[in-house]
Amino acid sequence: MKAHTSHDKLLASSELIRATPPVGDDLAFHYSLLCSLGFPRRHVPSREFLRQAGEGWLHVQAGVLDVGDGPVLQPVPYGSMPRLALIWISTIARRSNSREIFIGRSAAEFLGMLGFDQQGRRYCTLRQQLHALAACRIQLGFRGRTINESVIKRIDAWLPSAHNQRATWPGTLVLETEFFDELVQHSVPLDARALHVLRGSALAIDVYAWLAHRLYRLNHRPLWLPWHTLKDQFGHEYVGKHGLGDFCTSFKTALDKVLMVYPTARACIQRGGIELRQSPPPVPTRTWLPMKATSPITKEAA
Repeated sequence: MKAHTSHDKLLASSELIRATPPVGDDLAFHYSLLCSLGFPRRHVPSREFLRQAGEGWLHVQAGVLDVGDGPVLQPVPYGSMPRLALIWISTIARRSNSREIFIGRSAAEFLGMLGFDQQGRRYCTLRQQLHALAACRIQLGFRGRTINESVIKRIDAWLPSAHNQRATWPGTLVLETEFFDELVQHSVPLDARALHVLRGSALAIDVYAWLAHRLYRLNHRPLWLPWHTLKDQFGHEYVGKHGLGDFCTSFKTALDKVLMVYPTARACIQRGGIELRQSPPPVPTRTWLPMKATSPITKEAA
């Protein structure tokens, strides 16, 4: 029953996206350098994570957060929750052109922004992953250049309720200046309606963000990518003798979902890999270029 419901929602969103371009609150933004290399999709037992794809690489180091009674080690952020949280934090920053971000009056309101329901387990996951995201440090490298990033400069911990008092929700957070500046210069527009329907799959979110960033920037020649290259980029978690086969199956499922909510994407499965062709971005350029007056976007971000 749940599978049918998810598919129905995917179909409904696909029809809506085909019929109407994104406007207003439908616009979301993601930091371009994280569109090609994302956080791990599963729990990482160590305190660091390294992913490499071609000439690019991502290193995430877990940090420490004060949760009211001193420092507490945080895990490496993983799964769909920190991906969506970072996208919406970035979106709010772009819309307001401010480093100080209002993330809702309550956890329930922020979950709604991310497209999640308000099941009890969602609150636990959000608290863990929001704290992990706030505490981590990120390094990205490409062709000899290394970029060191901390996303969040200041956040108040989300403290659980105690002694008949309500839980304290941060309400606001402050982005690091360097990250905010990079975000303004290098952000990729996404369709929030697509993100909401893909929210249950970290792999699908990664594939969608990657295609949104990559397809528009291709020249007129098709780009063919073999499965082992895609696995290096997206399938770090798939190991063992069946790792490549399991990854291919998961990637095909994720790509099918993505193509339903990014209908102009020209990406197709071929023997041994996939072929990409230049495509319009999921958000028409005319929709977000007016923001250039206060938040310029470089050609790289397109």
